[in-house]
Amino acid sequence: MNAIAPLTASEKYARCISASKKVRWDIDQDVIRGRQFDTSEKYLPDGLSLAPEFTSLSTDERRYISQIQGRTYANVFGLVERFINAKVLEISQDHWMGDQTALEALVRFSDEELKHQALFRKVDAMVAQSLPAGYRFDADANQLAQAVLSKSTWAVLALTLHIELFTQLHYRQSIEPDADLSPLFKDVFLFHWKEESQHAILDEVEFRRCDSSLSAVDRDDAVNEFIELVAAVDGVLRSQAASDTNYFAATCGRAVSANEADEIRAQFLKAYRWQYIHSGAQHPTFQRVLSDLISDAQGVRIHAALETLH
Repeated sequence: MNAIAPLTASEKYARCISASKKVRWDIDQDVIRGRQFDTSEKYLPDGLSLAPEFTSLSTDERRYISQIQGRTYANVFGLVERFINAKVLEISQDHWMGDQTALEALVRFSDEELKHQALFRKVDAMVAQSLPAGYRFDADANQLAQAVLSKSTWAVLALTLHIELFTQLHYRQSIEPDADLSPLFKDVFLFHWKEESQHAILDEVEFRRCDSSLSAVDRDDAVNEFIELVAAVDGVLRSQAASDTNYFAATCGRAVSANEADEIRAQFLKAYRWQYIHSGAQHPTFQRVLSDLISDAQGVRIHAALETLH
């Protein structure tokens, strides 16, 4: 039996264009459809929120935790898609006078990322109508994007691949199977997943293309920069875990002691690190791609950096 030849980069670009056309959706007509969020339902599933591990809380309070985290989940995606889109537009220049199929695929990628940012702004505004006032998300998308884009393209694409792989994992393993989840929240990430599936393929193609032009020294520097970017993401998560803890304590309807607040903050941070760092780092495709591109010693450095975040 003849082995099936792997797809070329050009074929992958073409397939992503075809899939993009098939799954194209509209925020209001296809996703929102006139609905509102209902606080009797969970927004983020237990597999992501880790709500059962908030052991000092009641069942209703754990549902509230899922709603706070659901709002933060949407905001974090809106945050990271700012720098992802900027990098996609930047690397598309490499194809301006070359492969027009690649260019179209990346232009579609950019257009979809802009739409996703608009979707998550809308979700934040809608959730704000269902939850008490006082929630804060202080991370500045433009400042973070500038900091991320100051690093090498290799490092940024490594982080981007990591993010867009875990979005698929989150939907398939946690969001879609949870029967108790808000149908509206589930649909937001169903439609998001449909387009992110193409983005992850393009991320890998562009990541490998970038890697092919690097010297060993440049790649080693880029590995260090990727570790720095993960640490920067962790800084955002630390800040938001503290903010969300304060919001919960101020709005849950009862007194929260300092010791319990510390426990809640630790659980928020554990959940956020799982959502935005560890679930992506453990993704088989991410591990496979990295192992193809880096040395064992570089892999040890990345692993050691991730271990500090447990």
